[in-house]
Amino acid sequence: MNGDLPSRPVSKVAPGWWDYTTVDPAILTDAAALTERTLKGLSRPGFTIHFYDSLEDFYLAEALEYIAAWRESSPDRPAGICGPIGPTEQLPLVARLVNSLELNLGKLEAHFWGMDEWVEEGRPVATDHPFSFARADMELCFNRIDRRLRPRMQNIHFPTGDLDAYSKTFDEFRCVVMQGGQGEVKHWAFNDPPQRVGKWKHQPPSPEEYRKLRTRVVDLHPMTVIQNARTSGGGQVSRVPIQACTVGPVETWKAERVSIWQAGCHDNPFGQRLTALMISQRIADAAVPMSLLADHPDVHFHYYRGGIGSVAAAMH
Repeated sequence: MNGDLPSRPVSKVAPGWWDYTTVDPAILTDAAALTERTLKGLSRPGFTIHFYDSLEDFYLAEALEYIAAWRESSPDRPAGICGPIGPTEQLPLVARLVNSLELNLGKLEAHFWGMDEWVEEGRPVATDHPFSFARADMELCFNRIDRRLRPRMQNIHFPTGDLDAYSKTFDEFRCVVMQGGQGEVKHWAFNDPPQRVGKWKHQPPSPEEYRKLRTRVVDLHPMTVIQNARTSGGGQVSRVPIQACTVGPVETWKAERVSIWQAGCHDNPFGQRLTALMISQRIADAAVPMSLLADHPDVHFHYYRGGIGSVAAAMH
């Protein structure tokens, strides 16, 4: 893309960035019109939509993906799951299931990848940071698993040190599924839209360019900072870092399945519709990073019915 192409609209929320407010208005209109029935109808080969009637069923199903992935691991073919922070409600359930099933993750050579971590002053935050994702994974899940059943520490991978080494583990071990949530800026992990500068001033990167991105340190879109203040910091925006390490599209495409879980807490009714529509219709646009999953061979969106809501004006 270059400056010879007509410039797209300026973002309504962060003029120096790309985001979903800069895409074709017709797409936005079509997404807003989706009902629960028509949303379900967006499933196609390679893209499957699931609904759950209760949060208990929703989070149990998410936790069971961990168990299913780890059961596919063996010493001669280690395998595992890449998991998110946001949502986190599944993590204690994972530990409970492992303990109840007596699933020996060390013996199975099971693996886990944390998908992202905050960065401050150029370094990933330590596990004593109140927002640390690694700390949350350990406290909510792995430290609750019986010691004799826990995975080996070397099989738990966080993007907090040598990012090239972290990336290579996706070649060394089989990632059965990469889970994620969806942020308000329509990211998975911290694959945010880029800033509107340099060669990307008039057009965002092409899908092909964006998919070349590996695990890296990223600058966070203002919407992401505000969302994380809302969901994790009681609204105190000043406490939220503005950079993070994140797993990239390169590693995501090495996962056999991508599984996105939407309970209605991290993105709104409109956003939950928009990305499904774009993936279903194979409209890939780096201003809506989640839409790039249109080209992944096996994507699943999971919705809690009570969180789908409606896209309608309502004064509160």
